[in-house]
Amino acid sequence: MPRSNRPRRNASGSRSGKPAGKWTEPADELDLERARAGIARRESAPDGDWMVRTMTARKAEKQYICPGCSTAILPGIAHLVVWSDDHLFGEAAGLAERRHWHTNCWTSRTYRYR
Repeated sequence: MPRSNRPRRNASGSRSGKPAGKWTEPADELDLERARAGIARRESAPDGDWMVRTMTARKAEKQYICPGCSTAILPGIAHLVVWSDDHLFGEAAGLAERRHWHTNCWTSRTYRYR
């Protein structure tokens, strides 16, 4: 009979009866909604550089007014959170002036040249 080169282990997965390290620990569950929506992307347009983050319907809990159409974005409606990346007074000021837009209003906005 050929010799087996694999180490022998009991039913618990280790020789000493203790759990066998990082692979037997329960893994944290991945939140797919957060993974999809948590990262802001940079968009460049003639009216400046913008940071755009998707707000899923599940995470939309408050009512906002869309600056594109001046109508309400109701709770439970997916939309975009947009802020200026090249604000005159810095990154923190741009983030403080962030606005919530309907997705269609943001993509179809007109660029104003001054």
